[in-house]
Amino acid sequence: MDSPELYNVKQQFTLGAYKSLVDLTLPDPASTDYTAILVYQARAHLALGNASAAAALVPSDTENLALKAVAALARYVGAEGDAAKEEERDAALEALRDVVVEIEGEDAEATEWEKGTVRVLAGTAFARAGEIEEALETLSAGNDTHHLEAVAYTVQVYLSINRPDLARKEFERAKRWAEDDLLLQHIEATIGLATGRDAYADAHSFFTEQLANPSLTSPRLLTARGVARLLRGELGSAKSDLEEAQAQMGGTPDAETLAAETVAAGLGPNAAKPAEAEALYSRLAAEHPAFPLVTDVQQKAAVFDELAAKFTVPPVATASA
Repeated sequence: MDSPELYNVKQQFTLGAYKSLVDLTLPDPASTDYTAILVYQARAHLALGNASAAAALVPSDTENLALKAVAALARYVGAEGDAAKEEERDAALEALRDVVVEIEGEDAEATEWEKGTVRVLAGTAFARAGEIEEALETLSAGNDTHHLEAVAYTVQVYLSINRPDLARKEFERAKRWAEDDLLLQHIEATIGLATGRDAYADAHSFFTEQLANPSLTSPRLLTARGVARLLRGELGSAKSDLEEAQAQMGGTPDAETLAAETVAAGLGPNAAKPAEAEALYSRLAAEHPAFPLVTDVQQKAAVFDELAAKFTVPPVATASA
């Protein structure tokens, strides 16, 4: 069983309270919670887009496999999106593959926590690199794993490739042993958000319930509820959530919040005045060129241009005398 401190850290990470985690004072290195909390803090830095801060937390001479994995993931994320750093990205992925092999060896001394954490971190990098099959294999998809974070990320991967049926199968398997864990509830809300089940009621209720916690500050939860409200047609409430999320981020929205604001700007009364939505989309494309909404629009624009180039406008018909 986790200590109260580690339990609280896990809850904050699950709910996206990353700022609180990066500001957290680490326990004494002799503490049994030290490594786990350090890993969560490094992952919080990565979630906030600060790969260098995540890498700096990990001792260069560490032998802990979970710390090796989070350091390699930090190197990958730090080189992501930069064409000149392809070798660094490839080296980071190879380092993660090596760590995965280490935890699978018969003489591996890693704990079950280390093994599960390595799989989640490596699977995260592989999915981000587009290696979907490798990510799912690393996460033990379909093998009834009892590591709930691995299940959560497997669900995310399946949803990203439009397989909500397989995502729900993972969730149903986890329900048999995870009981009413907060992360399990988050998984159910995520699936509901992607599929529209029960008019997004599960997702909306979960995010609203968690936001009622007075000790938690999570702009990511606000963005998530804002998206749920957009999908429910509650445009005014959605915009309010997104504005508050941006304010909690210091006025600079992350990619998810900016994308949601872009969509919101193109709905309702503003639909006839697309200038705001176009300006927000241009900003999203410039700041987050690999974001799924941006790549999807660009792919569809390329297909349109290709088909338009093949289309020949017929001559205007003229009436005969």
